[in-house]
Amino acid sequence: MTKQPPKIALILTGGGARAAYQVGVLKAVRELLPEPRRNPFQILCGTSAGAINAATMATWAENFGAGVDHLCHVWEHFHAHQVYRTDVLGVAGSGARWLAALMFGWATHRAPRSLLDNAPLRQLLTDSLDLSRIERAIESQVLHSVSITCSGYSSGQSVTFFQGRPDLEPWQRSQRVGAHVKLNLDHLLASSAIPFVFPAVKVNREWFGDGSMRQTAPISPAIHLGADKVLVIGGGRLHEEYSRPRTTSYPSLAQIAGHALSSIFLDSLSADLERLIRINHTITLIPEAIGQQQGTTLRPIEVLVISPSERLDHLAARHAWTLPWPIRMLLRGIGAMNRNGGALISYLLFERAYTCALIELGYRDTLLQREKVIEFLDIETTEGYGNLKEKV
Repeated sequence: MTKQPPKIALILTGGGARAAYQVGVLKAVRELLPEPRRNPFQILCGTSAGAINAATMATWAENFGAGVDHLCHVWEHFHAHQVYRTDVLGVAGSGARWLAALMFGWATHRAPRSLLDNAPLRQLLTDSLDLSRIERAIESQVLHSVSITCSGYSSGQSVTFFQGRPDLEPWQRSQRVGAHVKLNLDHLLASSAIPFVFPAVKVNREWFGDGSMRQTAPISPAIHLGADKVLVIGGGRLHEEYSRPRTTSYPSLAQIAGHALSSIFLDSLSADLERLIRINHTITLIPEAIGQQQGTTLRPIEVLVISPSERLDHLAARHAWTLPWPIRMLLRGIGAMNRNGGALISYLLFERAYTCALIELGYRDTLLQREKVIEFLDIETTEGYGNLKEKV
């Protein structure tokens, strides 16, 4: 019996504008492939802004290289007005609604839904994504499955909506479930609805927000879908060296918000990676005969992580001035336009100067690990591979 090749999953995490880093990684992977058209990732898992990138690559699964080119074109020419309203009327209206809610909410019983209006994002996705191509990719067997994770505000569950082969079974674990569906734009908008910043989206009977919230096991969907190997692209540095400087000023609202978002987007991934490494080690200690006798279904999962080598909040702070002035005025009021507010800015800075810098960083970080990537993807080196060394 012929041994089936391992199923490789790509996990694209959340992080708003930080997701541009993922594009740089994929750009480098494409250049390492001897045949760029062939999709190396049979399973695609996305959360938050990573959900949009994952869905995009799923629609281009029949031509991986062209899909990467498409992502590069979008992210290299990004402007904030393509994601949320940046005009004076839109920003002023949003600010007025929040102020009115704070002062008169007890009388009107109408609370504002979000800080920013992301209606332009829905239009962008409508114009640029043909989600019907996912089913064709699955039928042609170039794609096994794609998943989008959202967080239910009523149930508190982390729900992974996935589309894949008919024999894939849904799952249910503590506070997390998997549902076999046909993906649509609402799933993408719900998964990328950063709390307070973008409005929640109703999917079926429940309102959903950013999938990174309460996602205690970001790698889990890929494993449930049958992955043997997992490439994780992180949205921030996973192993920071922290110092505790003496400060006298009270933290700004933007600093607190950025801290909260970083805990949502980064902390659960670090914990899940540590858990996976421990489980892999435990499996190696169990003799194969005993494992078969006990009927254990545990299997080792090979994992490779590529994450930013620089602090993205500092990178964002250098490019914050590129935001449209109405957004700068709105964010300056909560302290987001100084260095300490860079974390919040890093999630909202959908401007090409910043996204191009992230793409370049992702590209460079990946090529610095090219030997690991080549081994992980089982790539046969070609003559062109040696030339990539000069680009690092």
